[in-house]
Amino acid sequence: MNPLFADAVTAFSKPHIEYAQLWPLILVFGVACLGVLVEAFLPRERRYLVQVVLTVAGLVGALVGVGFVAHGLDSLGGGAARGLIAAEGTIVVDGPTVFLWGLILLFAIGGALLFAERRLEGGVSAFAGQAAALPGTEAERQASTHGLDHTEVFPLMLFAVGGMMLFPAANDLLTMFVALEVLSLPLYLLCGLARRRRLLSQEAALKYFMLGAFSSGFFLYGVALIYGFAGSMQLSEINEAVRNDVANQALLLIGMGMLAVGLLFKVGAAPFQSWVPDVYQGAPTAVTAFMAAGTKIAAFGALLRLFYVAFGSDRWTWQPMFWVIAVLTMAVGSVLAVVQTDVKRMLAYSSIAHTGFLLTGVLGVQSASELSDGQVTSLQAVLFYLATYGFAMIGAFAVVTLVRDAGGESTQFARWAGLGRRSPMLGGLFAFFLLSMAGIPLTAGFIGKWAVFTVALSAGAWPVVIAAVLFSIVSVFFYVRVIVLMFFVDGEGELASVTRPSLLTSGTIAVGVAATLLLGVVPGPVLTLAAHAGEFIR
Repeated sequence: MNPLFADAVTAFSKPHIEYAQLWPLILVFGVACLGVLVEAFLPRERRYLVQVVLTVAGLVGALVGVGFVAHGLDSLGGGAARGLIAAEGTIVVDGPTVFLWGLILLFAIGGALLFAERRLEGGVSAFAGQAAALPGTEAERQASTHGLDHTEVFPLMLFAVGGMMLFPAANDLLTMFVALEVLSLPLYLLCGLARRRRLLSQEAALKYFMLGAFSSGFFLYGVALIYGFAGSMQLSEINEAVRNDVANQALLLIGMGMLAVGLLFKVGAAPFQSWVPDVYQGAPTAVTAFMAAGTKIAAFGALLRLFYVAFGSDRWTWQPMFWVIAVLTMAVGSVLAVVQTDVKRMLAYSSIAHTGFLLTGVLGVQSASELSDGQVTSLQAVLFYLATYGFAMIGAFAVVTLVRDAGGESTQFARWAGLGRRSPMLGGLFAFFLLSMAGIPLTAGFIGKWAVFTVALSAGAWPVVIAAVLFSIVSVFFYVRVIVLMFFVDGEGELASVTRPSLLTSGTIAVGVAATLLLGVVPGPVLTLAAHAGEFIR
């Protein structure tokens, strides 16, 4: 035997995988692969029910598993940072990871229910019957006539959920990049599968793919530069290099900036937000709802882990950048939302503004040891805000799916005139979600903004907080404008009506309303849960 080969064999040791802590993540990927087999071997007419049951059962099972993992974290270490580094140092399972996993899976279940809705389109889903058919051709008409349905959307969604779970749990830059691509590629496909307005949907998918690939290139180049600076891709070793190496500051600063570009693109922060309104408007609304909640949660989790763990020692360098980006993002989102005439585009710019508010929370104090008793850290505030934002956003987009005219979903403001008087229940629910996004008291949005503004003030970022308060006032205008339109304006011409949904969409809206109300009136349990999550393992 070749001596070199013999040395390699003797040096090899099998990897140790902590299945007891990673099985929720493995379950999601496993069910996604099983869904692919269902598409390959099951007759088309049987796939829908099997895929829906398989997807929802897999997500619920993973959510239950997250509860068991969270319960066992206390035995894995003491102090504020509890958990372990698993899978040969590539994945971290700690309190923030488990909290983010729970949020992602919870909103993924809501997204799966919206994906499964078929009553609104007369017995078929909102997804194209044949994605390869060109819009307006005979092939597309035949697919619609035969009621063909794209059930591949369910395994695609599960792969995206798996990537979302891996993204904030990544402990090295290479794993983080792989997770970024795993969550992004299925979303590019899902955005282009709308049954109606196919050209708009395909345009949205192409824009998302092109800009997403461009941002991934920035992220990957940043990974290379940081590896050149630190000699490692492990976040803890990068942190040690940041503490001790002062000779290669140019590599550090440029690499940090390029990594920030990749992550800020995924959260929709200015000046990397141009994809958000077009993609949110063109994608099937069920995909928009799932993406608006899940992607932002996963990307903010990864952003916090990267900058708090790997670059936490150099926070005085990157915090001024986030000051500027937070104010710019709030300005772009709030001001441009005022001039929108489409509900989905308005909600998209609202999402951009909320990204700015979340970035305000990122500027807060990172460690509980630096605060007095009773104060929350920036991580706790951002985690709570992500929960409040997700429930309001997925509920609002679920309501949008019910407002329709002869051409399908109707999102133009002119068609929504008087909707609250024609359907008081639906108008009231949508108004409640908008008031929460505006941060009105007794809603979850008010507590979320209070939390992130408080932590930013405690860190001395009062100019950003003043800007955030001013842009919150601006945002109230465009939210209230829609409420006035629904209840106090008489419409002219063809107006939209409300379609009666199945229990799938109704249940998603009901959970969103209940959570938004409870988190506004009784926020204590979730704030305590976020505090119990502790800090990132460093």
